[in-house]
Amino acid sequence: MRAFGTSPLTAGAAAPTGAAVVTGIGVAAPNGFGRDAWWAATLRGSNGIARITRFDPSRYPVQLAGEVPGFDPAEHIPSRLLPQTDHMTRLALAAAAEAAEESGLDPDALPEYAVGVVTASSAGGFEFGQRELQALWSKGGAHVSAYQSFAWFYAVNTGQISIRHGLRGPSGVVVTDQAGGLDAVAQARRHLRKGVQAVVTGGVDGSLCPWGWAAHLAGGRMSTVADPERAYRPFHPDADGEIVGEGGAILVLEDEASARARGAHVYGEVAGCAATFDPEAGASGLLRAARTALRQAQLEPSDVDVVFADAAGLPDADRAEAEAITELFGARGVAVTAPKTMTGRLQAGGAALDLAAALMSLRHSVVPPTVHVGDGSHDPRLDLVCDTPRPGRIRAALVLARGHGGFNAATVVRAPH
Repeated sequence: MRAFGTSPLTAGAAAPTGAAVVTGIGVAAPNGFGRDAWWAATLRGSNGIARITRFDPSRYPVQLAGEVPGFDPAEHIPSRLLPQTDHMTRLALAAAAEAAEESGLDPDALPEYAVGVVTASSAGGFEFGQRELQALWSKGGAHVSAYQSFAWFYAVNTGQISIRHGLRGPSGVVVTDQAGGLDAVAQARRHLRKGVQAVVTGGVDGSLCPWGWAAHLAGGRMSTVADPERAYRPFHPDADGEIVGEGGAILVLEDEASARARGAHVYGEVAGCAATFDPEAGASGLLRAARTALRQAQLEPSDVDVVFADAAGLPDADRAEAEAITELFGARGVAVTAPKTMTGRLQAGGAALDLAAALMSLRHSVVPPTVHVGDGSHDPRLDLVCDTPRPGRIRAALVLARGHGGFNAATVVRAPH
């Protein structure tokens, strides 16, 4: 089954330029399922964080999460795939189908190995693993162990997307926690430079099940505040930790010349990508990644109109990020936003969703807001866009992400020519 569009033009008609552009976006987010519903909710400042409904959280010290609303798998996933997929994979398949349809790219008009899939994964294997454990406890056992399921699950989203759309180009999975969405796009961009026509990329993640919740709690980074509007407040003196969510974004990344040749709509160019590793999680690693991404994009800090912050929600991590942003742009030198305050942190899907938000900002000339921190007491070094959107021309955006353990990533996107 191919869910891509059927463009009458062959994308291979133009010689590759080396520029990577986004021609399709699909979203599954806690404040809106589907790209348009999510973006409208984000501009409204709609909060998708609430008490967990996917399992009974009453026995746990943290009971809030960001759950994707209004998702019926039967409406988006072929019935034959339902028995062999879990909730996270179904969300990823739905987001990929939306991105693929919008892109209009027709794999049948391309060489057999011209379109690949590179996605990010992090915590999604918990739900599948729990299902296997439950099968082990029940009469008859299970076909694979829970530990085997984790090794297999990291590749399941990429594999299912490839199979469903008939994509036989290079594939891969990046596992760098919250930084994974940006790292996957960087890897996809490298494939384009090697001659691949297009890559389906990004990340959708989720682990809202008892086993996954126990692992999140053990990490010690979750907020125990019970009020959904006060639990996750990055850059605020009352920051207590993060709220976990599910979802993310899938993008179609394509060679610019090929996209232009077939008349595709272009959101923007992925102009610079960089990653660093800093086990101390200070400001220096993130700053190096941001500077490298800007240098690769051949841009100066003054060319950037908005920064999409990682926004850990942990006091030390927030101070380090504010320090890096201030070092690069000066105090209050650039608009900063963290729309993930409406969704929670989505592990491997979080940075991909921020990248989608940055591209929508380029398209609609507006910076989406940060919610729940707008009482004037947030870090004064940051020009944080709070509560309401900020209209204005967006030429370039910098997206920052950090994964637990020391992973840093930065991506620059700029408006199409």
